[in-house]
Amino acid sequence: MFPELNSILNSTPDSFKSSDFILVSDRRADASFLIHHYLSFYLRAGCKVCFLGLVQSFSHYSAVGQRLGVSLAQAREKGQLVFLEGLKNSIGVLLQEDTSQETQPLSYLRHVLSPGAGLEGLFRFVERSVRQSGDGDAGESWGPPVLLIDDLSVLLSLGVSVGAILDFTLYCQATVCSELQGNMVILVRCEEDAADDDEEGSNLLQTGLVHQCNLALHVEGLPTGYCRDIHGQMEVWWRQRGETIYNQQKIFHFKVHDKGASFFARGTSSAVL
Repeated sequence: MFPELNSILNSTPDSFKSSDFILVSDRRADASFLIHHYLSFYLRAGCKVCFLGLVQSFSHYSAVGQRLGVSLAQAREKGQLVFLEGLKNSIGVLLQEDTSQETQPLSYLRHVLSPGAGLEGLFRFVERSVRQSGDGDAGESWGPPVLLIDDLSVLLSLGVSVGAILDFTLYCQATVCSELQGNMVILVRCEEDAADDDEEGSNLLQTGLVHQCNLALHVEGLPTGYCRDIHGQMEVWWRQRGETIYNQQKIFHFKVHDKGASFFARGTSSAVL
């Protein structure tokens, strides 16, 4: 968890907005540190977290979580964290001979060659996870549900259309944010060079998600190139609920450390003029 980022976003584990859809995106940079931040943030806040880890193993997130002061294994044992390990589960689905089990969260992998392949099974998994009882094994009561996804754009490489993915996020937003008053954090990766006729790329997906979310964090490499002391810049867009346009925009430079990250308002760091 990064205190400086909390200050920028005016949010702490003890006081944060509900019903937020936070979009994290990157181009020529790695925004994964923001996913680790939000995972530790919401676990510390006592929320019930459903995490779709589509690109990394549980042990990877667990190792980073330990450096940030949270135990993912303990959270999962207590029932606070529901983790879907996409890499492991997808192999099981693809190798399984029994094709009748369509209720699996990654059952869409059986139909990746079909233009109409959808994500109903994955949504049902999310819905079951966030609706589960909020009582932990020790009688603890979890806070509002949170859905984290790292990284949603990987579904494009598996044959799922942009339209199907946007439908999935709309259903998740209606359930998690609107109905259950919880939050969503989704990471997508943007292509470095977007083709004008690209109708199914990650840039189109990011554009669609920008219209759905109310807070967007976009991480990019520095326009001036590599810098040892600054790893990139983060653009932040805020939009009030009910508004159709973003009300505020700010740009920060950042540097990622082993156990955190530092943020500087653009122009205030001597490393980048």
